[in-house]
Amino acid sequence: MAEKLVIIGNGMAPGRMLEELFEKAPGHFDVTIFNAEPRVNYDRIMLSPVLSGEKAYEDIVIHNDDWYAAHGVTLYKGARVTEIDRHAKTVTSANGISVAYDKLVIATGSLPFIIPVPGHQLPGVLPYRDLDDVDAMLRIAEGKGRAIVIGAGLLGLEAAYGLKQQGMDVTVIHLMPTIMERQLDPAAAYLLEKALTERGIDIITKANTKQILGTEKVEGIELEDGRVIAGDMVIMAVGIRPASSLAKEAGIAVNRGIVVDDGMMTSDPHVFALGECAEHRGTCYGLVAPLYEAARVLADRLTGGTSEYHGSVVNTKLKVTGINLFSAGDFAEGPDREEIVLRDAAAGIYKRLVLKDNKILGAVLYGETGDGSWFFDLMKRGTDISEMRDTLIFGQSYQGGTPLDPMAAVAALPDDAEICGCNGVCKGKITTTISSKGLTSLDDVRAHTKASASCGSCTGLVEQLMALTLGDGYNPAAVTPMCSCTELGHDDVRRLIKAKGLKTIPAVMQELEWKTSCGCAKCRPALNYYLVSDWPDEYADDYQSRYINERVHANIQKDGTYSVVPRMWGGVTNAAELRAIADVVDKFEIPMVKVTGGQRIDLLGIEKEDLPAVWADLGKAGFVSGQAYAKGLRTVKTCVGSDWCRFGTQDSTGLGIRIEKFMWGSWTPAKLKLAVSGCPRNCAEATCKDIGVICVDSGFEIHFAGAAGLDIKGTDVLGLVKTEDEALEHIVALTQMYREQGRYLERIYKWAKRIGHDEIRRQIIEDADKRRSYYDRFVLSQKFAQVDPWSERVSGKDKHEFKPMATIQYNHAAE
Repeated sequence: MAEKLVIIGNGMAPGRMLEELFEKAPGHFDVTIFNAEPRVNYDRIMLSPVLSGEKAYEDIVIHNDDWYAAHGVTLYKGARVTEIDRHAKTVTSANGISVAYDKLVIATGSLPFIIPVPGHQLPGVLPYRDLDDVDAMLRIAEGKGRAIVIGAGLLGLEAAYGLKQQGMDVTVIHLMPTIMERQLDPAAAYLLEKALTERGIDIITKANTKQILGTEKVEGIELEDGRVIAGDMVIMAVGIRPASSLAKEAGIAVNRGIVVDDGMMTSDPHVFALGECAEHRGTCYGLVAPLYEAARVLADRLTGGTSEYHGSVVNTKLKVTGINLFSAGDFAEGPDREEIVLRDAAAGIYKRLVLKDNKILGAVLYGETGDGSWFFDLMKRGTDISEMRDTLIFGQSYQGGTPLDPMAAVAALPDDAEICGCNGVCKGKITTTISSKGLTSLDDVRAHTKASASCGSCTGLVEQLMALTLGDGYNPAAVTPMCSCTELGHDDVRRLIKAKGLKTIPAVMQELEWKTSCGCAKCRPALNYYLVSDWPDEYADDYQSRYINERVHANIQKDGTYSVVPRMWGGVTNAAELRAIADVVDKFEIPMVKVTGGQRIDLLGIEKEDLPAVWADLGKAGFVSGQAYAKGLRTVKTCVGSDWCRFGTQDSTGLGIRIEKFMWGSWTPAKLKLAVSGCPRNCAEATCKDIGVICVDSGFEIHFAGAAGLDIKGTDVLGLVKTEDEALEHIVALTQMYREQGRYLERIYKWAKRIGHDEIRRQIIEDADKRRSYYDRFVLSQKFAQVDPWSERVSGKDKHEFKPMATIQYNHAAE
């Protein structure tokens, strides 16, 4: 019979412990978790990107509900434990749930310290510890105004940066002469303060808070020197204390935290403590890496092992976009210590190593932190550095007097060298997992090891380990930069455009430090799409940043002529339209007319100078472009459906035309082809399209993520809906989700594989609020969708939005 394991708390440390436990002994325990928060386990390290707008809550979930279900875990959300009965071996929550245990793990974390100055209980005075705190900050930030952060430690500065990104004015108040004094020496603190000031954050040091001002809510603060600073929110970021009262009330030994031995056992042999609430050898740890080390030991002990935790040496990184900072160890001055310092003022680089007896005691790196992991490993091992003393400060690649291949430097790291400090993942764990599980992408490595899954600063090292382990089998496509103009990939560029509020191509290139002055033919179209998609009501589409086909509204052919495809809604035409096409063919002596696979007529062999006149004549007949060139909706192929076919179950032609007219003009990451088949015989070939609909007696079966080009792939079923209105809403919401998350030129089937088909179904089929939100954003963006500049008639768009074809400038050099 399985042992009963009860865990109080559902933070990152117990989450990691359970992962180790399920890997070592699946089925050994019947696990119950009490979580005071009303949600699943999430990555608290990434609260700062959530606050700044760079990530959403969904992006930082570690274990979703499906994970708990798959491992048979009973999770009580919003259930704060109020009593531990050690004699009866039960725990009881405030909402009356009582559960018996064989073994108990207390992981109650820590509590933020609130300075008890007058006014500290006013609405608007907030700590910064969990998602509820972040949500409260974001609500106040909607009104802009000013935020005051008390405390310029790690969390305080991350909170300040996040609120600044939300559009607030921010002032940081700090008692000490320099910021982050526990992690930085004065020189590094000066550089950091300068960088934050340049980002618009006001910092006041040597300042003590006298009182918080306000009557019904926060209105500002008064300092001891009499200065008054108006504000709408006060963030207390002045420290934490272990949440140990529950254990103390149960008679378990408590000092500052819950006292544990090297096996994480408390004074009760059936009770263990883990995380920020635990005190080991007189130390309570507040960073995640040591908590993960302890979690591994506890998982081993619970399954009969003898592992011991001997304490940790920790390092610090600041999660502020564009600031590279690393700190580890003891860097105080002393008579028996020496230091090595490197400064590059022009580049904003500062490095300092503190040595004693030819061993590294501490390291502070600012501006260039790539060697942080190596210095940290030398420090933890107590390595004698005397033979590399003269070149040590230049980093691992320069040992021996000449630069080494970076891959050789990574290969030289020992297996237990820490690569990912956020998640406590060592080199050996990464390389072993890559080999044993056949991992080939960065996303796979993140999913299986957690390395690079949090702040991302170790991504380069992880990629090098992948290349080292896989050799020629490594496919870096998922982490390739957009182009040679930048080191950033598509996902990072898109995330930073939103987070930084960048709304022009020059702004993107300046703020994201493009290597070229104007970009290239590869990155400019991608940036143009991301800006159109993210800021449809503010960004003016830059036609000169589009490919030649999109600029001239025709497809260039191998002989230099062009083909024109007039749009036929749902593949339906009439005599007047056909006559207009025939007239254009005669007038311009177009050498070939072809019916396409998308049920349209293609006019091939048109000279470039004739394109405006061709479209002028077609426009008189009411034609708009079929956009056979577009990174957007191209066709909605239909069969004749129930109006004509004896097998038809629904009006597939009518639905196809409705979808096409509703979605026409919407830019997407890559071309988008749809089809609607009137019955399961599937004459419109809906099951190999990006999005397809199969009409059945009971409604409409929606398919997605098919391909019939270089890759041949059948669609997957998204879901079944009953009405045309529902079908339209689901298809539009799916398209918008793809528009917001897809990388430029990434087809929908590749995006779906990356995101996960089940996740897409969850958001589009199961979550009605999320689906409607996507739908509404698509409708909003259609007000500013692409238009045909020659058109006299476009349904749903105002004529004043168009410009005559003659005003389009063709850039021959860009072809």
